[in-house]
Order: sequence, then structure tokens, then C-alpha cells
Amino acid sequence: MGMDVQMIDKVGPRFTDPLRVPEDLKRLNVKTDVSKELAWAFKAITLTRKKLNGRVPLLGFCGAPWTLMCYMIEGGGSKIYRFVKEWLYKYPKESHILLQQITDVAVEFLALQVKAGAQMLQVFESWGGELGPNEFNEFSLPYLRQISSKLPLRLKELGITEKVPLSIFAKGSWYALDDLCESGYDVVSLDWLYLPENAVKVSKGRVTLQGNIDPCTMYGSDEIITQKVEQMIKGFGGGKQHYIVNFGHGTHPFMNPEKIRHFLKECHRVGSA
Repeated sequence: MGMDVQMIDKVGPRFTDPLRVPEDLKRLNVKTDVSKELAWAFKAITLTRKKLNGRVPLLGFCGAPWTLMCYMIEGGGSKIYRFVKEWLYKYPKESHILLQQITDVAVEFLALQVKAGAQMLQVFESWGGELGPNEFNEFSLPYLRQISSKLPLRLKELGITEKVPLSIFAKGSWYALDDLCESGYDVVSLDWLYLPENAVKVSKGRVTLQGNIDPCTMYGSDEIITQKVEQMIKGFGGGKQHYIVNFGHGTHPFMNPEKIRHFLKECHRVGSA
């Protein structure tokens, strides 16, 4: 969309010239050619799919509109979200304009990932928990639902008719689980703020649940990791149906890979019991 983004080691994405006032929307290229601007990503997906040679499925992903809006306005990660929250309460009309523009690009990006070889897609609303329930319903949920409804239509236009599973991860948005189960996604991924038993009751089998061990469990002993895996899988009903084992968020660069190996080993043991 015309913004300069830098990936800084041990920091994350940084926008060198963030949006700060509605007039800045004029700087955006809303008619961007996604196939051209993100050609490197599609080439990487195709190459990876070829190298995998069918051993495991290849997942694609994108950030959700609200989360991307946060980065575009804050310039990066934030603790207080001062600038983007100012937009919501001071410029709600312009906020919706920006969210719609991001949504349109996200749908195209996801569709072209499938064309390039991705076999399942996940949408990350990483900063969903920064919104209250009412704000989530206004500034996040409608755009998440647009993605799930428009994506199959765009795939059909591209000549792709097979079903592509779609997952949504809205971190910290525990209050939205019921709505997310009715939003056109096949999988709802959960962070560690949910009790698995409660999530199962809310979902009522409408979607597959994914999650949700605290990644920091990997700093614990093997015995603790085993205990937490057993607790998690039991909470989700045994892991036989409508459940995918996962962390409640990403790993840390400081984690010992052997601890993660033990975690995965225990997931296979407990999940197949």
C-alpha cells in the first residue's frame, strides 16, 4: 500500500513513516498490485511447497485488518496504543475507511497465497485484546467476517474451487469466542487466557479449536511440560476431534529447542492415548 516497512532483528516490524492523521490516508496506494508488490512472498510459497514434496501441509497467513492498522499508525508494537486508539475515538469514520482498504488487500493477499501453493490459511488479530467487546464488534469483527466471506469468491475467480481451511486467531479476545465461531472460519485458535473446557462449551462443535498452552511453559521442567500438556489436551476433550494442539502464541528466541521437542513428543503421546 506504499508504506515503507523494515524488519528489525529482535524488534520486529517498523513503519518508518506511520500514519498519524486522516490526511495521511492520501499517501496510501489503495489500488496496489498485490501480485507484483508481494511477488517475493508468492515465489517463496511456491518454492517451499515444492521442497516439502507433500510431507506436511503448507500454511499461509496474514495480519488481520485491526492489527495491521495498529502497526501502520503506531509505527510498530506498542504498550499503550496511544495513536491508533486516538483514531478510533477521534476519527472513527476514517478508521473504517482504512480498515476497509486493508481488508481488500488482505483478501487478495490470502487468495494469491493459495494460488502460489498454500493449503490452509490463518488470520492473525494479534492485537484484538486491545479492544473492548464493543470496539471489537465495531472495528475488528466485521472485517474478519468480510475476509472469510469474500475469500472463497476470489478463489473461485482464480479458478480454485477446492475448500481451503481458514483459521482465525484473535489474541486476548476471549469475549468474542461465540461470535468468532459464527464468522465463517473453520478453526478458532485460542491463547492461554481461555480455559479449554469453557471454550469447548462455547464452541459447541461449530468449529475446530486450536491451542492453547502458554509458550512460557517451555521454560519449565520436562515434568511440568508433561503435566500442562495432559491438562490442556484433556480440557479440549482428548484431542480426537475438533481440536489442534498449539501454543497460545509464538515461541521466544530464548527457548531451548529440546524443551519444544519434549512438548511435541508429549502431545503425540497424550493425544493418541
